Amino acid sequence: MSIYRLSNLLAPRSVALIGGSPRSGSVGQVVVKNIRDAQFKGSFGVVNPHHREIAGVATVGRLAELPFVPELVVITAPVTFIPDIIEEAGRLGVAGALMISAGLGDGEGSLAHTVEATARRYGLRLIGPQSIGVMMPNASLNASFAAHMPQSGNLALISQSGAIAAGMVGWAAQRSVGFSGVVSIGDQLDVDIADLIDYFALDAKTRAILLYVEAIKDARKFMSAARAAARTKPVIVVKSGRMAQDAAAAATHTSALANIDAVYDAAFRRAGVLRVSDLRELFDCAETLGRIGAPAGKRLAVLTNGDGIGVLAVDRLIELGGSPATVSPAAHAQLDGVLPRSWSGIGPVNIVGDADAARYVAALEILLADPGNDAILVMNVATAIASAEDIAGAVTQVVKAYNETHRGFAKPVLAVWVGADPGIRALLSAAGIPNYPTGGDAVRGFMHLVQHRELVEALAQVPPALPESFVADVDAARAIVATALGEGRRWLDPDEIRRLLQAYQIPMIETFVAADIDEAVRHASAILAGGATVVLKIFSRDIVHKSDVGGVVLNLTSVEAVRQAAAEILARARNLHPQARISGVLVQPMMVRPKARELILGLADDPVFGTVVVFGRGGTAVEIINDKAVALPPLDLPLARDLVDRTRVSRLLAGYRDVPPVQTDAVPLALVRLAQMAADLPEIRELDINPLLVDQHGVLALDARVAVGAVPRKFSGKGPANFAVRPWPSQWQRHLDLKDGWRIFVRPIRPEDEPGIHAFLAHVSDADRRLRFFAPMKHFTHAFIARLTQLDYARAMAFVAFDAATGEMVGVVRLHSDSLYQSGEYAVLLRSDLKGRGLGWALMQLIIEYARSEGLKRISGDVLHDNTTMLAMCRQLGFEVKSDREDAALCNVSLRLED
Repeated sequence: MSIYRLSNLLAPRSVALIGGSPRSGSVGQVVVKNIRDAQFKGSFGVVNPHHREIAGVATVGRLAELPFVPELVVITAPVTFIPDIIEEAGRLGVAGALMISAGLGDGEGSLAHTVEATARRYGLRLIGPQSIGVMMPNASLNASFAAHMPQSGNLALISQSGAIAAGMVGWAAQRSVGFSGVVSIGDQLDVDIADLIDYFALDAKTRAILLYVEAIKDARKFMSAARAAARTKPVIVVKSGRMAQDAAAAATHTSALANIDAVYDAAFRRAGVLRVSDLRELFDCAETLGRIGAPAGKRLAVLTNGDGIGVLAVDRLIELGGSPATVSPAAHAQLDGVLPRSWSGIGPVNIVGDADAARYVAALEILLADPGNDAILVMNVATAIASAEDIAGAVTQVVKAYNETHRGFAKPVLAVWVGADPGIRALLSAAGIPNYPTGGDAVRGFMHLVQHRELVEALAQVPPALPESFVADVDAARAIVATALGEGRRWLDPDEIRRLLQAYQIPMIETFVAADIDEAVRHASAILAGGATVVLKIFSRDIVHKSDVGGVVLNLTSVEAVRQAAAEILARARNLHPQARISGVLVQPMMVRPKARELILGLADDPVFGTVVVFGRGGTAVEIINDKAVALPPLDLPLARDLVDRTRVSRLLAGYRDVPPVQTDAVPLALVRLAQMAADLPEIRELDINPLLVDQHGVLALDARVAVGAVPRKFSGKGPANFAVRPWPSQWQRHLDLKDGWRIFVRPIRPEDEPGIHAFLAHVSDADRRLRFFAPMKHFTHAFIARLTQLDYARAMAFVAFDAATGEMVGVVRLHSDSLYQSGEYAVLLRSDLKGRGLGWALMQLIIEYARSEGLKRISGDVLHDNTTMLAMCRQLGFEVKSDREDAALCNVSLRLED
């Protein structure tokens, strides 16, 4: 994991401040005060050679003069001193440094480069520079210059902006919202967003992780960390720069559609991260997720004493994709028995303007027991008849009692007290009821819960594999791309494009290249003789969009019309683009599919996340209509279907009036094949199929452009250099022959292995389960197994072994690397009735081979002392075995992989 020594930085037992100052208003003075005011319980010292004491703390001149070696040093000293400070700290064995100072620069020869190299040499972790600091309430640590110390709570905040972090802490103080930790990461010289996501994902005191992101540095690392965390707790992000424009003009429609923010949105979605639009929504999301769990569905019941506010809330609910709950017949009869005759009778449940606390309690208890809803929004408009404060107090008592008796299964309850004074809001907040100023805000909070649940379910689903009938002709496709690159060309010619798409079973209309008018006429004559009409298009690698120069003429019915149109197309192109290299015209048969829909499919290259897949409504107005969705490859059918469903044009694919629905999964399959092409051929830099016709007969590409080029390595580790999410590593499938002629088949794990894992664990004894999981585990939930089977293959790998004769799963071995991709931790488990046949040895050798191929320098693991079989195998394989310093029941085993 990427949490190496992070606990020393975020929950240290000792701290030293270097650069503390007695000067009022200075950063050094404020940090000293904040550390002391937070009542840090560990050892604390201040280093400043110019003052004998600061704020009542005796100082020393150098770090080495302290009577203890601090786990964390906080640096507010001038930046020119930082390289020497890090060198001394590293020699002394300091675990980490928080650099609040700014101005280290970047690049070769900078102070930042020197500091990073020194810290890495000593294994010293760095937060910052240019950080506002770290606030960890559970550790009584406020090593920051923020104005407020947050109260203890269950939200973690990771922010690239110190101002945002400080602002959220101030907001939280007013709303009684607490934090498990607040970290301003600054310039991320070492510790980055992904590292901290890993840390808080494993922190039992953190219920949700909030992110403020300006830019992602390492997309593959971020995706890996976020996907792992989102399976266990909500991860919410607000990303600035939503309206940022791409720096360069796009060469294809696909690249124009895949703008910077659309790609970030796709990445967050793929990672299971809930994105919100602004800080207010982030605050509201924190209000909701910090207090209550996700509902089972999206049916919201509204309980109110006023029709208007209730109806507005329901309108907003429907607009955001939620469902107004219908009161069940049994609950309706109960409400009739406790409410006046004038109550609404339908949702929203309006219990009338004179409703007092007793009426609210009666109605709320009935709705809480009603299976017809998944959550309840309680609304109140203050009247002179009933006390709003009394009603709030009664509601909180009902909710507390309900939550106690339904612990772990309670429905969420949200509240809106319109125009309420701060005391009422504090009363609701203290009871753990998220509350909002308006019904619209509350409904949005509810939908945050729903969206998070849907994202987690998408991460945990077991998607089907690509149909085995699809086999791409990868060799033919690579030869096409290699030829173009060998000739120094950026663009493939039309015939190459047709053959490339054919290699991936994406049909394209037959296209002929004509160098001059006479050749165009010859090709057109053959088409006309076959009974079709003719389409002519300009052919020039320098003219990006043919229609912009009048370079497309349709439905030509005679040789004379073809001759005239060809002459006019060439003349217009030369007139409008005199510098363009014009190779002639393209000749195609006119494809008449009157009820086909025009789509666009393509690949684009994003500077942060690498190759992305784009889908949307096609045609010449594609960028004006801007009906598109973006996804990160690789894709399977469920992901491809989701990509299609996120567009408006998807509604047309289902059929309407006399237009039949398109062929089932024709478009998602084309998208999956396109994503596979991107994995096989990273040299494809841009690809545009526009339009792609689709109807009940399938898909047909009418026009396409493909740009190729060298592949810049964007991401660390192995796998396609252009994918932020690594595809399933099929090259690691193999057969192994073990003792007594036993043959097994081994491959990387896949999501659809979940049922097999359940069956496999039934053959593992209780004793072996304890040796593997360090606990006598009896039951394994879907969520637990999903986390084991759903890997991104970037930092984690698992191989499953099957009996080649029976197909039964017989063993699993896993490896998880740290964020630097230096070392990995392994685990192995076998069927108990098949031990002693060489399977464990074979799987350990396989995982060692894999680790070496990935460039890891070391693998390690924790083994119980009484697991003598595993310890003996480790020694035979060359592992070093040591007793764990903190747990006498454990041994630490480690194997160096460097030659």
